[in-house]
Amino acid sequence: MTPRLAWVLGDPAGIGPELVAKSLVNTDMGAVCRPVVVGPMWLLKRGMQTANVAAAATRCAADKLAEVPTGAVPVVDAGWPEQDFPCGTLSAAAGKLTIEMLRVAVDMARAKQVDGIIFGPLNKEALSKGGNPHKDELHLLAEWLGDTEVGEINAAAGLVTTRVTSHIPLKDVAANIRPDRIMLAIRMLHTTLRETGAQNGKIAVAALNPHAGEHGLCGTEEIEIIEPAVARAQAEGLPAAGPFPADTIFLRARKGEFQGIVIMYHDQGQIATKLLGFDQGVTILGGLSVVTTTPAHGTAFDIAGKGVANPGAFQEAVRLAGRMAAARTSGKRS
Repeated sequence: MTPRLAWVLGDPAGIGPELVAKSLVNTDMGAVCRPVVVGPMWLLKRGMQTANVAAAATRCAADKLAEVPTGAVPVVDAGWPEQDFPCGTLSAAAGKLTIEMLRVAVDMARAKQVDGIIFGPLNKEALSKGGNPHKDELHLLAEWLGDTEVGEINAAAGLVTTRVTSHIPLKDVAANIRPDRIMLAIRMLHTTLRETGAQNGKIAVAALNPHAGEHGLCGTEEIEIIEPAVARAQAEGLPAAGPFPADTIFLRARKGEFQGIVIMYHDQGQIATKLLGFDQGVTILGGLSVVTTTPAHGTAFDIAGKGVANPGAFQEAVRLAGRMAAARTSGKRS
């Protein structure tokens, strides 16, 4: 059965409502999932006005989705009062509303009312001002779901990456390269590749230091930490190899040698990934018990409200979530 997916509108001052509106009228999306918009009806209507589109949408309760007429998109609106969110303006109120929309979507997923979640772009500073006690939305959702081993995964242009360290200062990276973190990244990436239907499940692990440390001449993390972790992964039957120099690892992957890459720190992989496919880039919230994806780009405050936002990454996030949700459902049945 086609999975039912929650589409969360995202930060109300950003491009999220516009992306959702444009995607609702894309006929290709109907073959991927049965969308359920989560957020205020008035905010969805603003998104439609910005996008200059019209979609049949009906407000309904989360437990009444089956009663929505054919051809209409259900909108789960928790009764949020209408507010004025100037486009492109960061605010605590926008962050608070975003958190509330996410919570409704997560509760629906836990109740098995939806099979996965796609959310429009969020703003981490707004979330923090709005009450998020964590550094990002991933760990907020992980707390709600009771998941502990989580990490961010990125997909673009047929390549999937994850990282051992993420949003920490560069000066702290080396101290946080640990065997357990490398193993977690490899396992999550392997699971994600299977769930997204990747044909070549080979995983390359990047080195930390230039030229993979040059046998200890330029750092010892490869010898002491990364190589033993890769060997452990191979002993578990995981298709991992490395460590490989970071300046050539993406070239090899682009030629088809690998379909997944474990990187050591944020910019080591994000620069290459966004160059490969910024308008199609997707972030997967790895390790969550509920399939959750989002566009890899941000709220684009500079173009919010102008009707020019590209919905490509949001729609690719829907496609990936649809495949992953279908794979998990199939796995439970088998």
